[in-house]
Amino acid sequence: MCAMASLSDNLNSPSPTSQIQILNINWFQKQPHGNDEVSLTMNITADLQSLFTWNTKQVFVFVAAEYETPKNSLNQVSLWDAIIPTKEHANFWIQTANKYRFVDQGSNLRGKEFNLTLHWHVMPKTGKMFADKIVMSGYRLPEEYR
Repeated sequence: MCAMASLSDNLNSPSPTSQIQILNINWFQKQPHGNDEVSLTMNITADLQSLFTWNTKQVFVFVAAEYETPKNSLNQVSLWDAIIPTKEHANFWIQTANKYRFVDQGSNLRGKEFNLTLHWHVMPKTGKMFADKIVMSGYRLPEEYR
């Protein structure tokens, strides 16, 4: 019965949507030991209702800043996260500063282009968990600290 329940999730074709707008760069500074740190205020809008089926327990969602540096082809910094317990909570808009510190180990962020990516992990009542994401590009940090 559990196997059939899990297989029925494969018939669902989710179509989540999201948009993230950076409203303000609250600060952009070099820490005393040389790392860059950024604080952002963002509008996060998402409709994740199509991820929910009768077999969905909850959805874990997070926003990550993703960028390249000379040392690493992919740097990911988690900025915000939430647990969406029900389909009714899966269509949301939130204005927030980054919940977690946006720090680069070095001084690589000045003028840096980056993506904001909304990741999600669907946790079923039975069966395997699955994950996906929406990548939003076109963001750039200032050339100077402020």
